Amino acid sequence: MELAYIPSPSSGVLYLGPVPLRGYAFCIIIGVFVAVWLGNKRWIARGGRAGTVADIAVWAVPFGLVGGRLYHVITDYQLYFSEGRDWVDAFKIWEGGLGIWGAIALGALGAWIGCRRRGIPLPAYADAIAPGIALAQAIGRWGNWFNQELYGRATDLPWAVEITSSSDGRMPGTYHPTFLYESLWCIGVALLVIWADRRFTLGHGRAFALYVAGYCTGRFWIEYMRVDEAHHILGLRLNNWTALLVFLLAVLYIVLSARKRPGREAVVEPGAPDGDGAAADGKKTAGDKTDGKTDGDAASTAGASDEDAKPDAATDTDVPEKPGKPEKPGKPGKLEKAEKSGEPEAAEEPEGSKDGAGSAKQG
Repeated sequence: MELAYIPSPSSGVLYLGPVPLRGYAFCIIIGVFVAVWLGNKRWIARGGRAGTVADIAVWAVPFGLVGGRLYHVITDYQLYFSEGRDWVDAFKIWEGGLGIWGAIALGALGAWIGCRRRGIPLPAYADAIAPGIALAQAIGRWGNWFNQELYGRATDLPWAVEITSSSDGRMPGTYHPTFLYESLWCIGVALLVIWADRRFTLGHGRAFALYVAGYCTGRFWIEYMRVDEAHHILGLRLNNWTALLVFLLAVLYIVLSARKRPGREAVVEPGAPDGDGAAADGKKTAGDKTDGKTDGDAASTAGASDEDAKPDAATDTDVPEKPGKPEKPGKPGKLEKAEKSGEPEAAEEPEGSKDGAGSAKQG
């Protein structure tokens, strides 16, 4: 007797009033939004523009959905094209059936098209969205729970999932919730990539390759637990071999990329304004400009004015300065005349003098 288990929903359809929302599609949509949201934050932190991730996702997501469905239909063709099956069901994506391998492959093609249109390097974009893709998978796997699919061997563990449907060869009972195992594993992969990216400053596609390698590691043992129908090669399920091959390619890419192009891209989006980058806050100069001068310039100007305004001690003591035209270059000053002649200097010139008249004209 089971003391506890995860119950399956009685229906895979949620209703918003008269509008039906299939649980599988709902989980995929939420996952896409989370991936774009997190990818946008990481892209801005790397110096890109806000909104670029969403613009490129317009290309990547449709390509990914088509690729995921194609991989599933091709590798499980007997579900749609064998005797007694309706080939039209191959287009019913809301009933489940997306292969992550095809989704990533064609999704990358769509992302490449979007990046090329903007002059953005695809590896930099892939690094930014890698943790978001892992979280999107973690959320999307709960769509399999709504459809009562992708479970493992029978078990009486407290976290077993209860299968109540008997259609398509299912046997009611409690089984290992492999959809839950993969969901939790993907969350761990997302956290691993975020940590490693900060710790080792990953660039040139290495953060994305780490996500791929991490996911393949978990997918291998989770796939081994599943009991749904699948093609086998040398005793292993097809997806086991795919996970192994893709894992080796991802590790090889990390090693070769680190040797050939160490470090991280200095510029990820050409022409991105400084205000969109994370480093923009540190680029503000001391003082905003006022009347064409910075605060520092204004302070210097004010200081210079104060110095000019200070009276010259020697001038105040010897001869009071009079307003008027400056003395002509080369013409001896009054003090010099007085010293040469030995006569005392007149205290004040008559009002009708020549210099006084010149002062009056300028005033």
